[in-house]
Amino acid sequence: MGTLFIVATPLGNLEDITLRALRVLKAVDLIAAEDTRHSRKLLLHYGISTPLTSYYDQVERRKAPQLVEELKHGKSIALISDAGTPGIADPGYHLVRAAIAAGVRVEAIPGPSAVAAALSVSGLPTDRFAFEGFVPARPAARRKFFEALAHEARTVIVYEAARRLAACLDDLRAALGEREIVVARELTKMFEEILRGPVSAVAEEVRAPHRGEVLQGEVTLLIAGGTSAAPAVEAEELQAAIRRLRGEGMSLKEIARTLAREHGLSRREVYQAGLALSHEE
Repeated sequence: MGTLFIVATPLGNLEDITLRALRVLKAVDLIAAEDTRHSRKLLLHYGISTPLTSYYDQVERRKAPQLVEELKHGKSIALISDAGTPGIADPGYHLVRAAIAAGVRVEAIPGPSAVAAALSVSGLPTDRFAFEGFVPARPAARRKFFEALAHEARTVIVYEAARRLAACLDDLRAALGEREIVVARELTKMFEEILRGPVSAVAEEVRAPHRGEVLQGEVTLLIAGGTSAAPAVEAEELQAAIRRLRGEGMSLKEIARTLAREHGLSRREVYQAGLALSHEE
């Protein structure tokens, strides 16, 4: 049988590739690339003429068995993504699983990873962290996504598109409060930028007039961990808090947002408690 090599490639700077990765890319029979047009630039830069085949999200399930058949017949294949380590929020999982099931050797050629690179320069705790993939694009799903992380004690790492970053930070602050965050944008590229500080301050900088209307590039977002467990809240205590804020003129929606943040509850839970209290009264 052949070998499936999982090869890490540069995030941006073409010098960030290992000698071993270059040797493997030259030696294999086939390179499976997330975007062949993008990867061809890297291969041409290093004089690598190995044949390419596309392997992206939409074809992964269909193409994995085909590639495994080639591996079983003695071909060696390198899997690469557009940037960083394949399989980390990039195509690769189904191919690796299928290769393992078929008894094919799977070998890692380690190198760049946006997760590791951003974490190493973040200044946030690095002993324990949680990678949560891409932030949902839709506002409602995005808010639920962040609310679910309210009591994650580890440093949280996510990916986001720069054009959605301002709205993303607004939802983050609404769900998690004033956390310390780090925005690592365009890592290793010409316009690399790292912003650190409370989420409100970073959001203000992201919206600075000199940046123009739409921020460009790819973002790795790191969020300082919160408390590890939700504080217990008695029903009577919650009702008293609802009455107090209602007396201050807050709407139920505003009350739900405020108390959810203070007590580590979901907005829906507080909102339903407010409705029930109004019904009883």
